[in-house]
Amino acid sequence: MRGSRVTCEGSTARWKQMFMFHVEHRRIGSWARHGSPGLATESEVVARSTDLTLYSRAVPHVLAIANQKGGVGKTTTAVNLAASLAVAEQRTLLIDGDPQGNATSGIGLARDALGATVYDLLIGGATAAEARHRAVQFETLDVIPATPDLAGAEIELISRHRRDQAMRDALAPIASEYDYILIDCPPSLGLITINMLAAADALLIPVQCEYYALEGLSQLLNTVHLVQQSVNELLSIDGVLLTMFDGRLNLSRQVAADAREYFGPKVYNNVIPRNVRLAEAPSFGKPIILYDVTSVGAQAYMAVAREMLERHRSASAAAARRASAGGRGASGARERAAPAGAPADRMRDEALRQRGGEGPSASGLPTGGDDESGDFVPRV
Repeated sequence: MRGSRVTCEGSTARWKQMFMFHVEHRRIGSWARHGSPGLATESEVVARSTDLTLYSRAVPHVLAIANQKGGVGKTTTAVNLAASLAVAEQRTLLIDGDPQGNATSGIGLARDALGATVYDLLIGGATAAEARHRAVQFETLDVIPATPDLAGAEIELISRHRRDQAMRDALAPIASEYDYILIDCPPSLGLITINMLAAADALLIPVQCEYYALEGLSQLLNTVHLVQQSVNELLSIDGVLLTMFDGRLNLSRQVAADAREYFGPKVYNNVIPRNVRLAEAPSFGKPIILYDVTSVGAQAYMAVAREMLERHRSASAAAARRASAGGRGASGARERAAPAGAPADRMRDEALRQRGGEGPSASGLPTGGDDESGDFVPRV
């Protein structure tokens, strides 16, 4: 493959200049429980992030990147968002929680020299400090890898005490060393995914801008609701990230509009466009900002990282103001919660009403509209 690729040497200054970040090291996690604030109903799941800022957060922000639908960009987002945060001088830990191990190879770790992995963490065969690889590609990026052996952990965990808390327990000793911990979850809703959600403060949901992507959201939110009821009542939704967006397609714009209507401000303003450089980078074992920092994909993930840091900084400031005011504002957050019901059904029904009852055509595009030509626009 051809194309310009940048290397680590001598390029850090350029990345920092492109980011123009003025970041503050925060501790905005919710590792320690602070007493149950009341279990969320399904209609409150989307509003939990706002509610939970009322609680003291003294440890890192742990994000599980999850969607049980495959091929939506979870691993691509985990690898490239972790790299972008590391460039922004955030101490970042990337955890490959998928037995396929794509995040491990995509970040540049050779599978024949991994040592301890996530599998060993879950079954108690190694500590997180022993399993992590330090300074992978960037000085501030550490990685805990995975191999196909991780698939066998579900069977071995069945008879264990606190089997759904194994990842949370394993990460606790090193959690305070990081500003962000990103977990790449597998495309399933099994015990491994439950472990990752139990260890997380919040959920980042990549949503592919295609029709079927909407249908899986209801199952995912039901799973979040169950996790809140059982093993992690403080789990919230940090945001929804639109991926594989093509501004030339009516379908991409419709899916983006439906997602924004349901999730509101939870949807990130920046979207991830379809980009061949993003597809090429894993074969070189590099995140996109090392493979081609000038590509549209690299710029998109840097913009998402910037938006995330700005959001969290604003949320921390708002939490401090509410805490000083005696915690007022929680009831208002619940009033702004999304209506109850499966998001896929609600978004689909609303889209059908707006189109006068017409559904998607056999080609997968909404009827009554053709693809529009023109320049690619990676924002909606």
